[in-house]
Amino acid sequence: MRDAQAIALRSLKDHPFDLLREIERRSKTALAGATGIDVNVEEWVGIGFRLGDEQFIVARDSIREVLMVPAFITRVPGARAWIKGLANVRGHLLPIVDLKAFLGAGANSGDREARVLVLHGIEMPIGLIVDEVYGFRRFLDTERTTEISRTIIRCERYLEGVYERGIENWLIFSMQRLEASDEFQHAAEPATH
Repeated sequence: MRDAQAIALRSLKDHPFDLLREIERRSKTALAGATGIDVNVEEWVGIGFRLGDEQFIVARDSIREVLMVPAFITRVPGARAWIKGLANVRGHLLPIVDLKAFLGAGANSGDREARVLVLHGIEMPIGLIVDEVYGFRRFLDTERTTEISRTIIRCERYLEGVYERGIENWLIFSMQRLEASDEFQHAAEPATH
């Protein structure tokens, strides 16, 4: 049996894509046989980040890129305190928002781990400062629940559920809900007369 598999793989040496596909098929078959897990289950991929002491996950396709916090951010007069300002990123102006401050949990501390998640905004990209970015995280549908417990950072209205893996909970943060919210749309301080 082993020689027959080796011969089949050798016959694909001039077809690298087919060879990789066959190797992947065999790996999945071996994994399913060894663990009993259905390896054809779809994965949900998101980008993990931290605000305060809580872990969140956002859909990968809602994030354009992840940046270091720009060294120079120009404050916008009349904007709410959570609008940090505008940054020049590769020749384009990017609005920068302190997500933790927007949610009422205090300003970002400015630690070295802080990053900017750049959203594919409705009208233009928007940068959100978060305390830390963990990178890509993959979850199975069986790990998802819609039962959202009370969060430390009061943001339940922007959550779509939770991925539970072992003792870890990853709150699913909806950037679409955030962008569509009235609070986020009204970034200017109310005028005083």
